Amino acid sequence: MGQPSVPPPLTPPAPPPMGGGASGGCQVRCAGCRMILTVGAGLTEFVCPTCQLPQMLPPELVSRTHLPPVPAHGIDPTKIQLPCAHCKAILNVPHGLSRFACPQCGIDLAVDVSKLKQFFPPRLPPEEVNEVAIEVEREEDEGGMVGETFTDYRPPKLSIGPPHPDHVVETSSLSAVQPPEPTYDLKIKDDLEISKALSCLQIETLVYACQRHLHHLQSGARAGFFIGDGAGVGKGRTIAGLIWENWHHERRKALWISVGSDLKFDARRDLDDVGATCVEVHALNKLPYSKLDSKSVGVREGVVFLTYSSLIASSEKGRSRLQQLVQWCGLGYDGLVIFDECHKAKNLVPEAGGQPTRTGEAVLELQARLPEARVVYCSATGASEPRNLGYMIRLGLWGAGTCFPNFREFLGALDKGGVGALELVAMDMKARGMYVCRTLSYKGVEFEIVEAPLEGHMTEMYKRAAEFWAELRVELLSASAFLTDEKPNSSQVWRVYWASHQRFFRHMCMAAKVPAAVRLSKQALMENKCVVIGLQSTGEARTEEAVTKYGLELDDFISGPRELLLKFVEENYPLPEKPESLPGEESVKELQRKRHSATPGVSLKGRVRKVAKWKPASDGESDEDFEPDSEHESTESDDEFQICEICNTEEERKKLLQCSCCAQLVHPSCLVPPMIEVVSEEWSCDLCKERTDEYLQAKHAYVAELLKRYEAAVERKSKILEIIRALDLPNNPLDDIIDQEWTASAAFDDILLADHTCNLQLGGPDKVAEMTGRRGMLVRASTGKGVTYQARNTKDVTMEMVNMNEKQLFMDGKKFVAIISEAGSAGVSLQADRRAVNQRRRVHLTLELPWSADRAIQQFGRTHRSNQASAPEYRCMRMVVSHGDPVEFNHIIGEFLLQNSKFFPCVRILFTNLGGERRFASIVAKRLETLGALTQGDRRAGPTLSAYNYDSAYGKRALMVMYRGIMEQDSLPVVPPGCSSEKPETIQEFIMKAKAALVSVGIVRDTVLGNGKDSGKLSGRIVDSDMHDVGRFLNRLLGLPPDIQNRLFELFVGILDLLVQNARTEGHFDSGIVDIKANVIELQGTPKTVHVDQMSGASTVMFTFTMDRGITWESATTLLDEKQKDGLGSATDGFYESKREWLGRRHFLLAFEGSSSGMFKIIRPAVGEAVREMTLAELKSKYRRVSSLEKARSGWENEYEVSSKQCMHGPNCKLGNFCTVGRRLQEVNVLGGLILPIWGTIEKALSKQARQSHKRLRVVRMETTTDNQRIVGLLVANAAVESVLQDLAWVQDLDP
Repeated sequence: MGQPSVPPPLTPPAPPPMGGGASGGCQVRCAGCRMILTVGAGLTEFVCPTCQLPQMLPPELVSRTHLPPVPAHGIDPTKIQLPCAHCKAILNVPHGLSRFACPQCGIDLAVDVSKLKQFFPPRLPPEEVNEVAIEVEREEDEGGMVGETFTDYRPPKLSIGPPHPDHVVETSSLSAVQPPEPTYDLKIKDDLEISKALSCLQIETLVYACQRHLHHLQSGARAGFFIGDGAGVGKGRTIAGLIWENWHHERRKALWISVGSDLKFDARRDLDDVGATCVEVHALNKLPYSKLDSKSVGVREGVVFLTYSSLIASSEKGRSRLQQLVQWCGLGYDGLVIFDECHKAKNLVPEAGGQPTRTGEAVLELQARLPEARVVYCSATGASEPRNLGYMIRLGLWGAGTCFPNFREFLGALDKGGVGALELVAMDMKARGMYVCRTLSYKGVEFEIVEAPLEGHMTEMYKRAAEFWAELRVELLSASAFLTDEKPNSSQVWRVYWASHQRFFRHMCMAAKVPAAVRLSKQALMENKCVVIGLQSTGEARTEEAVTKYGLELDDFISGPRELLLKFVEENYPLPEKPESLPGEESVKELQRKRHSATPGVSLKGRVRKVAKWKPASDGESDEDFEPDSEHESTESDDEFQICEICNTEEERKKLLQCSCCAQLVHPSCLVPPMIEVVSEEWSCDLCKERTDEYLQAKHAYVAELLKRYEAAVERKSKILEIIRALDLPNNPLDDIIDQEWTASAAFDDILLADHTCNLQLGGPDKVAEMTGRRGMLVRASTGKGVTYQARNTKDVTMEMVNMNEKQLFMDGKKFVAIISEAGSAGVSLQADRRAVNQRRRVHLTLELPWSADRAIQQFGRTHRSNQASAPEYRCMRMVVSHGDPVEFNHIIGEFLLQNSKFFPCVRILFTNLGGERRFASIVAKRLETLGALTQGDRRAGPTLSAYNYDSAYGKRALMVMYRGIMEQDSLPVVPPGCSSEKPETIQEFIMKAKAALVSVGIVRDTVLGNGKDSGKLSGRIVDSDMHDVGRFLNRLLGLPPDIQNRLFELFVGILDLLVQNARTEGHFDSGIVDIKANVIELQGTPKTVHVDQMSGASTVMFTFTMDRGITWESATTLLDEKQKDGLGSATDGFYESKREWLGRRHFLLAFEGSSSGMFKIIRPAVGEAVREMTLAELKSKYRRVSSLEKARSGWENEYEVSSKQCMHGPNCKLGNFCTVGRRLQEVNVLGGLILPIWGTIEKALSKQARQSHKRLRVVRMETTTDNQRIVGLLVANAAVESVLQDLAWVQDLDP
C-alpha cells in the first residue's frame, strides 16, 4: 500500500507507441487494463486505447517527459558517446575499448576511465523500504478512533410541537448534514399545537414531506418523500398527519398500502389521534371489484386501505384492484399514495437470474399511472441494500437531470463505491429534503450472553439425521440408475432434495434451542416480566398434511422434520415405471390383429379381401377423378393370383385360407393335419404361431424382470419410510414450546397459591398469545394423553381477527407470553405501552433469525416503540456442544447494542454452535451492514457484522482457497482446527475426512477411490459454479455431523480472516466511514461552494482543515504514569524504538497493554494513538524497549519536530508535499454536502491519481476542536484537489 499504481518505465522490448507517438517517451502500465503503453515525449495525460481510461503519469515520471532530449543523428544507444579530444566530434565507443583512432581526424585516442563519470548522471542509491512508514500508512487508511455512532436528535430548523415522548437519536453522520430551510406552512399547525397529538419531529416530517411534494422531477412526475424512521418512532401517526393536512387542502382521497389488513384498525386509531375523525377508512378487501365511487359501493372520499397482496389481486372476470384504484383516483390525481412498510416492494430489481416480483411491478405501475400523486415511501428497512431502492422512482436519484441515466447505472456506481457510497446516499437525500431517519435511543440496554449446552441427546440426534441424509442421497443415486430416461444429477428430484435438506436442518437447529427458550421464559416470568418469542416458520404445512393423513386426533405432536422427510421420500423416491400385466389369450389375438392391420389385402376373418387393380391416371385425369374402392367392385382380374402356397394350384379358390400374420394362402386340406372344421375366427399358420410364442416368452421374461425391479424398489422405499418413522426427531418447535410451557405450569401452582401477584403459568393456548399466520394448532388433551387439532379462532372471534384478539389479550395482561411470526405480527406494537394494562418489561427471545436484515429489524421493533413505560431487554445466547469447547457464536445484535445502548429491550438471540447455522447469520449480516449505511447514513448504525458477512468477495475467495486445499490442488494457508503443523499426518487425516464430508453433501462429484500407492484416497472434482458459492457451502454444511461441520466452518473462517487481514495490510479493504481524529482540527479559510442543487438549494462545499495529530513527550509520559498509578500496567509497558534505522533515524512509540491480554495499544509521537492494537510478538520483533528515559525523550521529541515538516518517507519522497504518511501537521480536504449530482465528475478526477489509496472514494467524518463543527463527506487527497476543482469547472466563495 502506498506505492504508485503505475510502475516505473519497463525495459525493452517496447510496444509500438500509443497513437503513433514520437520516440523518446516512456513506458507505463495502464491502471485499468494493465496493458503496457508507450507515452509520447512531453505528454502527462493520456487515454488508454484499449480500455479508454483517462489517466496521467505519476509525478516521478513527469520530470522525465517534459523536455525530452533529442538524440543526435547517428547515435548508437548500445555504445558510449565520447567527444574527440582533437576535432570534438561525438564518437560511438564500444564498451571496454580503451584505445582507438578518431574516424574524423585520424588522431589516436585513449579512454581516461577516471573522467568517464562526468558523462553519466550520478546513480541514486537503492531506496530503502521504511516498514514503519508502511505500517503507519495502513493505520491512517483505516481511520482514527471510532466516535459516537448516534447523537441526540431535535429538529434543527423547526421548533413546533412538544418533544417526542421517548429519547430519539440520529446517526452522527446524518447529524452532520443539515436539511434545507423549511418554507412550507402547515394548515393544521394551530390544531396540532393545541392538541399536542404530534411531536416536534413528527411535525418536522410533515413540513418537509409537503414541501417536497411541491416540486416536480425533470421527468415531469411529482417528487416523492421517504420516511425512514426506525421501528416504533411513530410513522403511522405521521402518515395520519399527512392525510389530515392534505384533507385541509381539499385533497379528500388517499391510498394507504400496508402489509396486513389488521393494520386498518391502527390506521383508524392514528387518524383519530390527530383529530381526523371525519376521515373514513375503507378496507379494500371488503369491497367488490366494481367502481368504488359507484352508487352501489359509495366510496367517494376518504382513505382506501389495502395490502400489497390486494394490489396485485384480480377477480375471476379479470378485473384488477390496481385498475380499480386508478379509476377511483381519476385523471390528474394529486392526492397521497402511501407505501407503508414499503420494503414489501423491494424485489423489483432482482439479482442476476431472478425475476422481479409482481408486488414490485405493481408498485412501479401505480406510480407511473398516477404521475401527479404525492408519493410517500415509509419503512425502517425500505432500502436494506441498494438494489431495493429500485421502486423509489420519485426520489430523483437517477433518471433525467441526474448523472445516472437509469437505475442500473446508479446501482453500478454504488456497488463500485462500496459501503462509503451507500453512506453518502442517505446524507444526500437528507440534504435535499427528501428523507428523514431517526430511531429510538438504545440507552439502558441490558445485554447478556447466556451459554446453554447443546444436550448430548440432541447432538446424537443431529448426527444420526446427518448420516441418514447422506445414506438417502446414495440410495437415490442407486435408484436413479435404473431410470434410463432421466439424468439423476440434473433432475427435479435433486432440486427438491437439497431444498428439503436445508429446511430439515434449519428445523433441527430451531428445535435444539427450545429447551433454552423455555428455561429463559420461566426465568423472566418469575422476575415479573413478560416474554415475546420471535420465529419465522410455524410448521403449519406439515401439521395440516399430517392431520389430513392421520386424522384430527393424534398420539403426539407432529415432528416437522419427520413429516418433511416422509413427504420428500413418498413423492420423490425414483421408482421405475410399473410394467403392464402379462399378455394372455386376448393379448395374443390383439397382437395378431395389429400384425394384420400392417398387412394390406387381408380381411379380419382370414378370407381374401378383394383388392382393386391400380390403373395409372392419364394426362387428362387428376387426383380428384380417382374414386375410392368399393366392396361391390369386380375382382375377376385378381383371381389369377390366388393360389395355394402348398399345392400351387388354383382349385377351390373360394376355400383358400389366409394367415392373419403373414398373409399366405393355403387350402385347408393341404395342411398337416388337414383342417376339416370351418374357420370362423382369425387363423394363423403354424410358423407364425411359433414366432408369436417365442415373442411372448421373451416378453414374459422381460416384464417379469421389470416387475421384479419395481417390487424391489417399492420394498426399498417402504423400508426407508419405516426407518424415517423410527428416527428420533424433535417435534414442531412452536407446538413444543407451548406444550412444554403448559406441562411445566403445574410445577408453579404452589408458588401461585403463595403469591397471587405473580402469574407464573406459562403455556398452553390459554396462557400464550400466538400471533402467527397459521389457522389451526394441536392442543394436548386435558387428560395429558394425545393431542387434538383445533382451529385457532373461536365462535366469538373470526379468523381474520384472531391475531388482533391475541395481541389485545397480551396487552391487557391476560397472557404474559407471546409468540410472533412475520406473517402474523407485521406492524404490531407489543411494547410496554403506557396506555396498556400490561406494562411489564418485555424480554424478547429470538428463536429463529429471519432470512434478511430488514425482517430482523422489523421483528425486533415489535417490542421497542414510542410511549413505553419500560424498555424491553435484549440478550444473546451461546450454545455449546457438550463434547467440545465453546465455539464463538454470532452475536449480531448483541455487539451492536453493547456499543450504543442504555435503554432497550432485552433480546436473547438463540444460536447453536453449529457452523452451518451461520448461513442464516451470514444473510442477515450482509444486509444489516448495508442497511445501516444506506438507511441511516452510517453502517455502524447496524451491528458490527463484518465478521459474519461470509457471502462477500473475500468469502468467495476464501471458499475457493479452502476447496483447493482440501482437494490437494494447493496447500492450505492456515492449519486446520484440531491439527498441528508439526504433525503433518493430522492435517492429512483432516483432509481425508473433509473430502469425504464434501462428497456426502454432493459438493465433490465424480469420486473415485484410488488404488496402488493412492489406495484409500478419494479423488473427484468440484464444479466451477460451486467453487465460489458460499451460500451453497453453508447450506450443505448443515447436513454434516456437528464435529466435522464445525471444523470445516472454522477452517473457512480462518482463511477468510487471513484474506481480510491481508487486504487491510495492502490497503484494499473497504472500511466504510472513517473518523479522522487529531488533537487539533481547525477549519482553514472560507469553504468553497462547488455545486448547487436547483430544486432544493442544497450545495456541495469543499472544506479545508489543518490538523495536528502529534502527542508531546509530556502527554505521553503522563499517559504511562496514569496507567502504572492505577495498577493496570504490565511489565512490558513503556517506550520502544525501532530495531532498524531509516535515513539515519529510528522511530519511537509508547506501548501499553490494551483491551485484552497480549494486545498493546500503540501511541506514536507524530500520529497519536493507532486504531489497531499490536500483539506482543509483533511488538518485540520490530521494536526494542528503551530503558533510558533520556534517550526515549530525545528520540520522541526529534520525531515530533521532524514530522511537522515532512512525511515518514523523508525529504526525497516521490509525492513531495502531497504525501501525508506520518506527517504531524497536515492539510485535509473534504468535499461535503451534496455529492450524488457530481458523483461522476469526482470519480473521474480521482481516477487520475497515482496512488491507489487516493483513487478510492472514502467517506470521512471530522469535528473541529475549536467549535465542534461536524463535517461528513468525501476525502479528497491533496494531490487531487486541483484536478477535482478543475473538473467541477467553477468555484465561488461561500457566504459567511
